[in-house]
Amino acid sequence: MAPISIKTVLISESVDPRCKALLEANGIRVTEKQNMKKDELIAEIKDYDGLVVRSATKVTADIIDAASNLKIIGRAGTGVDNVDVDAATKKGIIVMNTPSGNSISAAELTCALLMSLSRNVPQAVISMREGKWDRKKFMGTELYGKVLGIVGLGRIGKEVATRMQSFGMRTIGYDPITPPEVSASWGVEQMDLEQLWPQCHYITVHTPLLPSTVGLLNDESFAKCKKGVKVVNCARGGIIDEAALLRALESGQCGGAGLDVFVEEPPQDRSLVNHPNVISCPHLGASTKEAQARCGEDIALQMVDMVKGKKLIGAVNAQVLASTFSQDCHQMIKLGEAVGAVLQSCSTLKKPISQVQITTQGDCMKSSSGYMTASVMIGLLNHESGLGPNLVNVLSLAEASGVAVTHTHCPAGDPAGGVCRAQIMASGCSYKASGSLQGGVPVLLELCDSVFRQPVPLTGNLLFFKASANPQLLSSVAGRLATEGVEIESYSAPADRSGDLWYCVGMSSLLRDPGALLPLVKEAAQLSI
Repeated sequence: MAPISIKTVLISESVDPRCKALLEANGIRVTEKQNMKKDELIAEIKDYDGLVVRSATKVTADIIDAASNLKIIGRAGTGVDNVDVDAATKKGIIVMNTPSGNSISAAELTCALLMSLSRNVPQAVISMREGKWDRKKFMGTELYGKVLGIVGLGRIGKEVATRMQSFGMRTIGYDPITPPEVSASWGVEQMDLEQLWPQCHYITVHTPLLPSTVGLLNDESFAKCKKGVKVVNCARGGIIDEAALLRALESGQCGGAGLDVFVEEPPQDRSLVNHPNVISCPHLGASTKEAQARCGEDIALQMVDMVKGKKLIGAVNAQVLASTFSQDCHQMIKLGEAVGAVLQSCSTLKKPISQVQITTQGDCMKSSSGYMTASVMIGLLNHESGLGPNLVNVLSLAEASGVAVTHTHCPAGDPAGGVCRAQIMASGCSYKASGSLQGGVPVLLELCDSVFRQPVPLTGNLLFFKASANPQLLSSVAGRLATEGVEIESYSAPADRSGDLWYCVGMSSLLRDPGALLPLVKEAAQLSI
């Protein structure tokens, strides 16, 4: 991927000073403005290429729409619940977080709440401060030999498991992504939730907040649990249904809850906070000096690495970019964009495009299929009014425009550089082109079944025209170009000499109107690469 230019960054919350220092040490100007209201941020954001937030700043679609220069939003922490990722993606803005920055801190708080629930530590502290000595009232239970259910086996879930195993707990879990053999290697037996609920003495959740995880622990799932089960949520408010949790606490079905997060923060409804069997914290999962330092440093380093074209870590909406950090990838992306641009130019009068089929061929392109598809689409959509496609947003823009995009890969291929083929349907007409890299330069091999005798370098001012082969064709076209003050710099003809064929002419400049050639040719298109 070609390096993205980030010259100015706004930090809108309190982030570790290392973040600003690292960005400035790499030539990025940093402005810190905290506690801005939404209208103030909307007015401010237009001046910046990058934005760094924690969890308090809500980066809504309104803010993103106002961010005319924004290229990246960095969340110094895990998750991006406070960022409208869809709106950012549509605008081609990268959203990244620091996936491992606060994992240890969140895991340690989870373990602290599990231990506090087992021994009633906070309640005993309050009792002592009231001058009481209630030893019998705060009878606890050992963690040793108990079953801990971990819902969500990512970084934090893994850290919780390894720590609680040291207390002699049996750890079981559920995760739709982490393979069972992976979690088994660190001592967690995976099973579905229907099997998990009845076995657990304690349950802790470590999933993102998604439609599929909202209310994951609800009346129905609590009913399947052991009576007196204790639950912990240091992930996101809403994963545990708060109303269902309160009912389970009142009935005794739930024996206690440790909550660091809430649906509304701070919670206006204090029913759970004030319940005697609830230990609550004001969202302290990442509130350690080490986590804040790590997250601030990580987000700055991730941004710098991306700007320098080294690597991409933590991007939640631009995974296609992660494999584009090499010079070979840069050339392949240029090839894809050029092939798309040729087809866009040739089909200008046949809009709109309804279908695109992209085929990569050759082993060297096996790992490039994602960004090759995106790069061809950039070439196709680049001249559409107001779209501004890039590798981040182009596929979502295509979908929004009603373009069906498919991709296939064929392992075999003659050219050493591999081949990129694209075929489009526009107003019932089909156009197709194939290109490759030769000496690191994108070249066109074929256009609409016209195979060029010599590959056409995809650079400079190019004129493509469709005509029947005849001895006077080139001289007639050259004469018409001359009357327009345009010189021919190169000429490429197809190997076949029968029927209507496509030709390419390299020109000193673009024509004012390629339609001036139509008396001589059947179709004409031009572009500058």
